[in-house]
Amino acid sequence: MADLLPLGTILAVAINQVIKTAHAAKDIVIEKESFRILSAHLFDIARVLKELELGKLNESPTAGKALENLDTDVKRANALVEKYKNRGRFYLLIKCRHIVKEVQDVTRDIGKSLNTLCLANTEVLSGISDQVTRLQNEMQRAEFVTSQSKLQILDKLDQGLTNQKLDQGFANDMIEDIAKAVGVTVEPSEIRKELDSFKREKEEAQNRKERAEVFFLEQIIKLLSRADAARDYEHIKDQYMQRLRAIECYDSREESIPPYKAFICGITKTVMVDPVSLSNGTAYSRVAIEEWFESGEKTDPVTGEPLEDLSFRSNIQLRESIEEWKELNYCMRIRSCKPKLLSEKDSSVKDALSQIQELITEDSINKDWISIGGLTELLISILPNVDNQLVKTEVLVTLKDAVEGHARNKDLLLENKGFCHIVPCLGCESSLSKAALDLILELVVEESGQNIDYTRDLSQQCNPVSFLVTILKGSEVALAEKAQEILQKLVDVDEENVIRAAKEEWYGPLVDRIVQGSKSTKMAMLRGIVNLELEENNTKFLGEQGLIPPLLEMASSDLEAKELSLSMLIKLLGSRENKLLFAAAGAVPLMVDLMCSSPLRIIILAKCSEILDKLSSNGDGIKFLVDMNGVQLDLNSLVENLLAFLRNPRLPYNVLRPVLRALFKICESDGGIIKTAVLTASGVSVVLTLLDHPDSETREAAINLLFLFSSHEPQGVAEFLLKPRRLEAFVGLLENSTKGDVQKAAVGLLANVPKSEVILTRKLIELEGLKAIIEILESGNMEAKENALSALFRFTDPTNFEAQKMVVELGTYDLLVEFLKNGSVTAKARAAALIGDLSMRSSELSMAPTTRRWCFCFGGTRAAICAAHGGLCTVNGTFCLLEAKALPELVKLLQSEVHATTYEAIQTLSTLVQKESPRRGAHVLDESGAVVPILEVLNWGSESLKVEALEVLEKVFMVTEMVDTYGLTARIPLVRLTGGSIHEDEHLQRKAVKVLLLIERHSRRSNSLITGISG
Repeated sequence: MADLLPLGTILAVAINQVIKTAHAAKDIVIEKESFRILSAHLFDIARVLKELELGKLNESPTAGKALENLDTDVKRANALVEKYKNRGRFYLLIKCRHIVKEVQDVTRDIGKSLNTLCLANTEVLSGISDQVTRLQNEMQRAEFVTSQSKLQILDKLDQGLTNQKLDQGFANDMIEDIAKAVGVTVEPSEIRKELDSFKREKEEAQNRKERAEVFFLEQIIKLLSRADAARDYEHIKDQYMQRLRAIECYDSREESIPPYKAFICGITKTVMVDPVSLSNGTAYSRVAIEEWFESGEKTDPVTGEPLEDLSFRSNIQLRESIEEWKELNYCMRIRSCKPKLLSEKDSSVKDALSQIQELITEDSINKDWISIGGLTELLISILPNVDNQLVKTEVLVTLKDAVEGHARNKDLLLENKGFCHIVPCLGCESSLSKAALDLILELVVEESGQNIDYTRDLSQQCNPVSFLVTILKGSEVALAEKAQEILQKLVDVDEENVIRAAKEEWYGPLVDRIVQGSKSTKMAMLRGIVNLELEENNTKFLGEQGLIPPLLEMASSDLEAKELSLSMLIKLLGSRENKLLFAAAGAVPLMVDLMCSSPLRIIILAKCSEILDKLSSNGDGIKFLVDMNGVQLDLNSLVENLLAFLRNPRLPYNVLRPVLRALFKICESDGGIIKTAVLTASGVSVVLTLLDHPDSETREAAINLLFLFSSHEPQGVAEFLLKPRRLEAFVGLLENSTKGDVQKAAVGLLANVPKSEVILTRKLIELEGLKAIIEILESGNMEAKENALSALFRFTDPTNFEAQKMVVELGTYDLLVEFLKNGSVTAKARAAALIGDLSMRSSELSMAPTTRRWCFCFGGTRAAICAAHGGLCTVNGTFCLLEAKALPELVKLLQSEVHATTYEAIQTLSTLVQKESPRRGAHVLDESGAVVPILEVLNWGSESLKVEALEVLEKVFMVTEMVDTYGLTARIPLVRLTGGSIHEDEHLQRKAVKVLLLIERHSRRSNSLITGISG
């Protein structure tokens, strides 16, 4: 070749061959490390050859021969790579010792050829001489070894073949070891592929006339074919049918055939396991005879015959006979189980279940045979009909044994809708639930492609997510771990199960997919849960798990992503902790920007409004309306924008409602914002128009906001309400007892409208608005009652007798007295003031007794004279607070030393003491114990409260008896109030001096504590 082609051409061909082989060597699946080292060396050689190509190659015959030898060795390496590239993995493992030797030899030969080539081109390679020397030394001294784990498998296999150990158990062990070592699943389809590869290798060896190789491969095929995973179902079925025909001569009630004498081991006295024959022909179990000889015995255990030859060999014929006898017994026991399972007796069913479990334990072929014999399907069919929980548990345990590692029994369970019978058992008592859980776990959790199908069928046939989540949340840790393992498989095969799990409050997979999933996955998850009702603790959990940031990211995406993410955020913001996370993420400005962006879809505006509503709910007001640094947003601008939305007549109710609610909560938290809303943005006029909205909830939200606005600017409200049919609608809001906040706002709005609007008052009476207000006093919440008391003032005006009379006749007085007893501080104060309004007319309305004096001459009953008013008083006729039993409660208010209630109580009590004739009223206050607490006010009350107390005392001390009784007590606080001077111009001091002068004037004592007071 060197004589025919230039060395440069040979070199170029060699470089290509080296690189090609180096790449191919990396893809060999067995002895990867050996081929990886070979590949690395070849890549290094390629660099050396390229260096030669760039330099001036020595054209000597020696160099040519060296290059040709290198090319030949590399081709050998390439042939080796091609030889093992597409071979079966099992076969490659069996041949791994040989493969390693071949790789080592070719690597060393390439190293030698490289050394010769480099010696002929030392000058060209001088720049990389160190690297070249290292490379050729490493290759010539290469030592490749097979991994220890693979050697152990080969040793175990060799030992089994040597000892003729061809039983099924050993075959199963070998299959599992080899499959694990080469990365193949122990599934029938995969194992049959590997055995087919062995058979092809055997045929090729036959073609090559390699008898030793053929014999070796035949032995391996025979052994591995006995494994469960390698069995051919049709062959197994034929084998079972043959055995079944063989036992037809036995009575169906018989369950076993006694063993032949030849099957019994003379040492153990039991049926032999792995029988071997001694040199004299007698047979024993292998383990038993080994122990016999190891104990020092050199005779036949039964005959006592001395043995010169202590060797023994496997008795394959006897072993096969014993196997056949066992298989006949298996068939008899399988046959006998069927009627027992169909029996209605629990004891018979339990007996059959025990037999099936024993059969499976004794020989794995019985997993096939019980399915062929119809027992697998029968077990599935009886499961729902078994009432005994213990028996049902055993059915599940038996099914689990039957399907374990057995694809056909698993398929049968699926074909017969077995999951529909198993899943309900998850909700039963502990042992039954555990058995069902173990069975499902066996079906779905093994690492194989087939089990994905079982998991999918489980999801579709009778979805167990609800039961599994319940177990997961239970107290039994082991069961919870199994439930979680199954759940994880279910959510992996079907995203619908993620949604189902979330509905059962297991959110882990949902969070993972929303946080880490693709956009399409996130969208699918949100579509599934967006309408899900979430408890506050669950929304808090989802926030803690990091759900808010990805949702905010989606809020900046397309329309559907915006809608879904905003809907989910609305749910999450039910938790205060999530509000903090939301605000800290800088999400509030994003919501405001979305609302104010143009053009804006109505649905997005609605969602953003709901989010503002949520943020300000539960008393939080403006707390969370901040940027990511915690700086308050421009709330005035926000309120103006929200009010601007309300001006849009086409805005649907699903936007109006949250905008109104958000406005209410924002304004409620800051009076300055109300001023902006009312004065700058004309909030009252904007909201008033919404009281005509067809949607009731919108009207209700509007009335809440209008109540707030009217406390600052009530103008225009009365005019609006007096328009046709609006007042009727308003009274309807007052009558809405199902919504306390609406009642509170409506009656509060009415309270804020000036009392001077007499037409409104009259119309309300005509439309039974007064009656509605009194009903609120009876059944509303306390805040609504407080507002109703305020609204009642327009009907108790002392100048409007007819309105007052209607108020009293509707039973209001008793309600007011009850408020004095049990109301809030505000309610007590307002009730006292209202009683004061009514009491102002009592003296005028009371009937003088002289008009009826003539009646008494003819035996008529003498009418009681009112102690305060001196006439005939009634609650309904004169509005007398004494007749209404209000006096004791008013005195109690004095004694409570609460400014608001004391102030109103004093004013009301003052109505009892007429300035022109104070005696009756003064004595009533004295007898009720009111005077002392009024005097006490001078010690603790505010200035305005003391002034009110002095006003009453001024009238009381016009009565000499009162001065005699309380004068001395009153002088001390009165002197203190004068501040030591009676000439100062302060109102309080003047009042105190005036009362002191009264006391002095009416005192019966000659001495005075005050000197120099002469006017």
